[in-house]
Amino acid sequence: MKTYWKNGKGIVPCPQWEPNCWVNIEIPTEKEKQYLIEELGVPEAFYNDIEDVDERPRIEFDEGWFFILLRVPYKNTDVSIPFSTVPLGIIFKDEVFVTICFYQTEVLPDFIQFTGRKNINKRDHFDLVLRFMLSSSVWFLKYLKQINQSIKLAENELEQSIKNEDLQALLRIEKSLVFFTTSLKGNDILLHRIKNLRNYKDTFDPELIEDVEIELRQAQETTNVHSDILSGMMDAYASVISNNLNIIMKQLTSISIILMIPTLIASLYGMNVPNGFENVRWGFWIILLISFLLSMFGIIMFMRKKWF
Repeated sequence: MKTYWKNGKGIVPCPQWEPNCWVNIEIPTEKEKQYLIEELGVPEAFYNDIEDVDERPRIEFDEGWFFILLRVPYKNTDVSIPFSTVPLGIIFKDEVFVTICFYQTEVLPDFIQFTGRKNINKRDHFDLVLRFMLSSSVWFLKYLKQINQSIKLAENELEQSIKNEDLQALLRIEKSLVFFTTSLKGNDILLHRIKNLRNYKDTFDPELIEDVEIELRQAQETTNVHSDILSGMMDAYASVISNNLNIIMKQLTSISIILMIPTLIASLYGMNVPNGFENVRWGFWIILLISFLLSMFGIIMFMRKKWF
């Protein structure tokens, strides 16, 4: 899907391409790929790099074209990993500014609405890049709040649980935090490289740079805190599940031992050999009483040792 945006009351749509407008393409088709390469002159190698979901954040310069790859948070439809990150490619030169993403994220639509509410316009290409980085950092924090709620729900399920499925829910969240940690580190390195561009660093808005740094740092610290808490929680609950299983096995073993007592007596006196009770009128009831008393003795002994 291809859209065009320009300065107005915030970032507003425009019907077609015009110089210095922002061309945003999400989930590009083959026709849109040809438009980028043939009409706008975007290098095909940059386009192919964005298509790789595992590409790391970086900045490149080639024949007048700037290529910036940023990792943005993404809410998956796949339940195996609820949250991950995807590459957002930013390519610009002179009057051409293009963003390409092969996934439909919540970052860019929210950014556009925010610029309309705050009446924010772009000063230049790098100003828009920094605002994208700021918006992505804010969305990292939003998704981290949702992850925190998921951790609390999983914790409630695990309090009395002995199922591996409940631990796997925490494992899926931990995978999301690994994606977040790696991507935020890459974005932080990318920001420092942009800040130190020799020919452009004097043109950056220092307040905007500071805002991006603060949000990135906060997202990194929050992710690390959640990751540390989750790791400790998984270790603790793994021990709890193992302990619960040991308690159950101990109880079952105790019951088996108690039941073995009357079974042993019945086996001995049920053999076809003389045992002293074969001619006694109340022999069966005497043996039954002995079995009962020995079983009760075993139960009382186990209870005193707290094996039940």
